[in-house]
Amino acid sequence: MKRSSTIFLQVVIVLIGILALVIIIRFPLTEGRAANLDLFSIYSDPFILYAYAASIPFFIALYKAFKLFGYVGQNKAFSLNSARTLRSIKYCAIVLSILIVMAGLYIRIFHNKDDDPAGFLAMCIVTTFVSIIVATAAAVFEKKIKERTTI
Repeated sequence: MKRSSTIFLQVVIVLIGILALVIIIRFPLTEGRAANLDLFSIYSDPFILYAYAASIPFFIALYKAFKLFGYVGQNKAFSLNSARTLRSIKYCAIVLSILIVMAGLYIRIFHNKDDDPAGFLAMCIVTTFVSIIVATAAAVFEKKIKERTTI
């Protein structure tokens, strides 16, 4: 892979990380129930704190993907370091999907009866499937790299 392609992909990963960070910082301020709350009350909400804690595996996986493209740029795509990095991405995606499912179940069980959780649950389903797809792809690539390095 050309060096310019890997640099481009690394820049895309950094932009995704910045966008995700802006969203998780800005979204609680614009959310409906936070309209009349002060800043401390918004960011001390247990569900918002859970969302921040649950985003940690996402950012770790982004860092690992950035690192993986660094290996690809150095022509070390088929190395044990690449396989370890893919394994970390796989585990991060699995943990993230479990945390998203837990959040969806919490909202489904404990939501206010006047609220409709369908939108949030739909987002949970979509992001869980995306996370599972990432975990599966990482597992397949990890297996292919291990096969190639052991031969």
